[in-house]
Amino acid sequence: MKRKKKYKSLKEKYPPSEPCSCEICTSYCIRPGWWTVEEAAQAIKAGYGNRMMLEISPDLTFGVLSPAFRGCEHNYALQEYAYNGCNFLNHGLCELHGTGFEPLECLFCHHLRKGLGQQCHADIEKDWRTPTGQALVNNWIKQIIKNGVLHG
Repeated sequence: MKRKKKYKSLKEKYPPSEPCSCEICTSYCIRPGWWTVEEAAQAIKAGYGNRMMLEISPDLTFGVLSPAFRGCEHNYALQEYAYNGCNFLNHGLCELHGTGFEPLECLFCHHLRKGLGQQCHADIEKDWRTPTGQALVNNWIKQIIKNGVLHG
């Protein structure tokens, strides 16, 4: 009899790492990490939607809501803002740390997990390539347009 492979949630597959403030780990904080779809939905409910940006895939087939680059809040992810870092990073500290709203990718990545961040990122991308993920993106866009703050 064949056993069914147990499905692991992304949170189970990518558990949080130990906090670290080394140069490598803090450099990860400059580029905003990705939430899962469920995490992003919770962050929106908590009032963080106005601090997100929309990253569009290179092939234009899907979008991801992520913490925004500083100056790129409630906008499309624009390269000109990329060097401003994550808008939640202030004075070297993450405003989301300890709130329960940290993106999975941020919690998982660590200097001891070299190379594993790419797999985590790819799996979160798959989560966003779903009807649920794209519905959240569309709802966020509608809300941002309704509030008159989407730039483009």
